[in-house]
Order: sequence, then C-alpha cells, then structure tokens
Amino acid sequence: MPDALELLKTRRSVKPREMSGPGPSPAELDTILTIGARVPDHGKLAPWRFIVFEGDGRRRAGDVIASVFASKNPQASAAELEVEKNRLMEAPLVIGLVSFTKPHPKVPAYEQELSAGASAMNILTAATALGYGGCWLSGWFMFDRDVMDGLGLKADEKLAGLIHVGKPTRPSEDRPRPALTDIVTRF
Repeated sequence: MPDALELLKTRRSVKPREMSGPGPSPAELDTILTIGARVPDHGKLAPWRFIVFEGDGRRRAGDVIASVFASKNPQASAAELEVEKNRLMEAPLVIGLVSFTKPHPKVPAYEQELSAGASAMNILTAATALGYGGCWLSGWFMFDRDVMDGLGLKADEKLAGLIHVGKPTRPSEDRPRPALTDIVTRF
C-alpha cells in the first residue's frame, strides 16, 4: 500500500476507456464501500447510499439509459443508442453514489450533499490505494428523473455521481493543478 501522503499527492482520475478487468474482488469492494461510508457526516444522517453495477448489471443499467434516451429522442440513430447503452460498460465496476437530504434542525441540506461528495472522494482514494483506477463521472442521464426511477432511486434521491473503477491499462497523465498562490488567501 502506498504512503498515505504520497497517495493523496499523486491520485489521478483514470478514464473508463483506459480501464480493464478484473475489477475489485468482493473483499476489496467491501473495503472500498466501507471507506466510502467513513466520511464527515454531521448528525450521523448517512445522507448517501451506493448502487453497485457490475457484470450484467452494467448492461441492464445501460438498457435503462438507452430506453429513456430513445423515448426522448425518437430521431436517435442506432449508433447514438449504442453509445447510451454502453455508458457503464468500459470499467468492470461502477458505483452509483446516491444522495438525499433529511430535514434536520442543525444540519442543512448543503452539508449533507457535501458529505456525499466526501464519500465519492473516499471511494476514489480507496480504489487507488488498492491499485485500481477510478473516475467520478456524470452525464445527462444522472439528472433525468426517468433514468433515476429506472435505476431504483426514490423520489427524494438523486445521483451524485457514477464512479468507474478498474485496472488502468496505461499510466495516467496528470493535468495542470492550480498554483497555491492562485487559490490561497490569508485572513
């Protein structure tokens, strides 16, 4: 396992098209999800949950996405429908991060949504620590109520992201990061 600070300094997103199998073992997936649930959570509300898409579940989710896309875009070509159908097929594992808020007198919805974001980052970091690549993605389908319903989300839930996890097929290139002088002020 890499040194924690080195891991945090060097973690990068890996594009799903640059991932292959095998995905995490059941024990590794449990570790990733356990770490994903170990985040700041004011009020102990656990305002998030996970949907695991692996194996044929990725294809079934793609069928939901393609079906909704086809119903809203009747002029869509077969190639466009195939793109929608394959949204979750590049990585061997996709973790859907579901976010919801609960009324609470001391914990505003904003804090609960930030907790879900922290969960996504922990999932990415845990996957990286285990030797996998990860990528937190979104897309039109994440914000479409018909897709959310088709994936089993409740009316008060939304997708905070789809986290793709797999073995990197090549070294990931870093991107430019902001200089601290550009983003840090002192009060």
